Amino acid sequence: MRIELRFSDDVAIIRLSGKFLAGSDGPYLRQKVQELIDAGSRKLVLDFAEVPYIDSTGLGFLAGSQKAAQAGGAAVMLSSINEHVKKVLDSVQLTQFFSLVESEAAAIEKLKGAPAAPEGATAAPAKAPRGRKRASSAGSQNEQSS
Repeated sequence: MRIELRFSDDVAIIRLSGKFLAGSDGPYLRQKVQELIDAGSRKLVLDFAEVPYIDSTGLGFLAGSQKAAQAGGAAVMLSSINEHVKKVLDSVQLTQFFSLVESEAAAIEKLKGAPAAPEGATAAPAKAPRGRKRASSAGSQNEQSS
């Protein structure tokens, strides 16, 4: 796998190409993410446009990179995920831990519009909708009679 780094203003773009397999690629990616965070980058895009395949070892290092980014207060988006890689992420229920966008341009646009998270902060979980549906109208409404 090849890993290329470039910047678009304050957004670091890591372009991956080739199969993401066991070997030195995963540790190198996680190290690169950590170096970017240590240098002050808080907005990262991992571009998968040229990644046809990822194995379980690659998934582990991808998850480790995400964890390092969250610990450092950085936002990470995965862009241009193909159907095979998305199925692999879905099959091990990792999709929910990543922000997936259709393209590198969409990721950059989203990240530029969002302020960087404070260091050490993690994304807030989605809030449940307010208000609840009542199971029946007879039960709790009649409790206040005197």
